[in-house]
Amino acid sequence: MHSRPRAAGTGRIFRSFREVRVQLFVTCLVDLLQPGVGERTVGLLERLGCEVAFPAGQTCCGQPAHNSGYTDDARRVAERFLDVFAATDGPIVAPFGSCVHMVRHGYPRLFADDPTRAETAAAVAERTFDLATFVVGELGHDQVGGRYPGDRDTAVAYHHECHMLRGLGSAEPPLSLLRGVTGCRLVEPEHGALCCGFGGTFALKLADVSVAMADEKLDRAMAAGARAIVSTDVGCLMHLEGRARRRGLDLRVHHLVDLLEPGGRL
Repeated sequence: MHSRPRAAGTGRIFRSFREVRVQLFVTCLVDLLQPGVGERTVGLLERLGCEVAFPAGQTCCGQPAHNSGYTDDARRVAERFLDVFAATDGPIVAPFGSCVHMVRHGYPRLFADDPTRAETAAAVAERTFDLATFVVGELGHDQVGGRYPGDRDTAVAYHHECHMLRGLGSAEPPLSLLRGVTGCRLVEPEHGALCCGFGGTFALKLADVSVAMADEKLDRAMAAGARAIVSTDVGCLMHLEGRARRRGLDLRVHHLVDLLEPGGRL
């Protein structure tokens, strides 16, 4: 396990890990469709010495409504989110980046005309991190171990989720953690930073375009020799896995935390 001398996020290292109380922001897709990702996130954070709390009153962050132009509906959901998490202390950590992007960048816009809510939104946003950025940038671990759950020396391609790459600027933390996983080696497909075509409701409204983008992503991964795709976004992984199965491709998909914490609670 390797540690950094300084954090890449806020510049703060939580040197006494036992004092870090983390609030798990589980996100809707993880909660409803991939709960194992949430359980492994808890397992990893606890292994790194954090105490993990789960605010049971949390609901959707409001991103789907916000992205679809339903601002009033998004505000009502976001107000609930703020009420729940503003009453807690410590970092707020989520297993992937799109919902974190909503809290950090969407909320200031949603509440720009409400000084009281805007102040609360800014305070909550400052505490909210995606898992990889928190582990690398705040806890100071470039690598945390882990192993690939399959054949040794499996070639894996990393898929950058758009909100983390372009919105949060968090390209390196997940790659750093992935390099510390044994039993696999990282390959780089051509144009690996391209979107996979999921985009939430985009995949429903423009299905043909979405499928074509997924196929391009899968084709480039296969051409690079990858036998698996790793990412931090459950939505992207579901999209790519569904398309790979329909095409009969010999290609597996994994959330990053599945490799970092293979012994998590399942």
